[in-house]
Amino acid sequence: MRNAPIAARWEGTDLVMTRGPVEVDRLHGTDIRRVMLVCEGGDTPSELQFAVVETATEHVLFPASTGIAGRVYFERQLYWTQRACVYWVTGRHAPLPRRLCTGVWLLHRNRPAYMRLPACELAALIGQWPLEGPQTWEQRKWAQIAVTRNLAALGNAGVPNP
Repeated sequence: MRNAPIAARWEGTDLVMTRGPVEVDRLHGTDIRRVMLVCEGGDTPSELQFAVVETATEHVLFPASTGIAGRVYFERQLYWTQRACVYWVTGRHAPLPRRLCTGVWLLHRNRPAYMRLPACELAALIGQWPLEGPQTWEQRKWAQIAVTRNLAALGNAGVPNP
């Protein structure tokens, strides 16, 4: 049980972290000020590296393995839309201090483990991240579709129709 991975799930309006069937932590949804999704390249759930959830007093790091992507991308869409607190950043622009990343791999960027940190510890670093948003994954997906269509229209502007 001690080596079981931590998983996130909703319980009412709280994000509950469990290790197997045992609750190990709880984050009240009303305390969430901002969710920063750090993705590798794109922003699909499979590209999530980790998430940082910001409250008034701390930052909570969620590795992708907790299932946080599903909790933010797909579940409680109305909740996230009303809160307007989901932001996006590419992983190469969102470094974390080395001491927060676990594991040792030569050519693999290490990811943080689940942990809570005082807000002052990461605030300056996060302040340098080029965050995009706020927008839910659904809003982001449709905005990207609109941009793609506009670029295609611009690309064909000088080409006469046969």
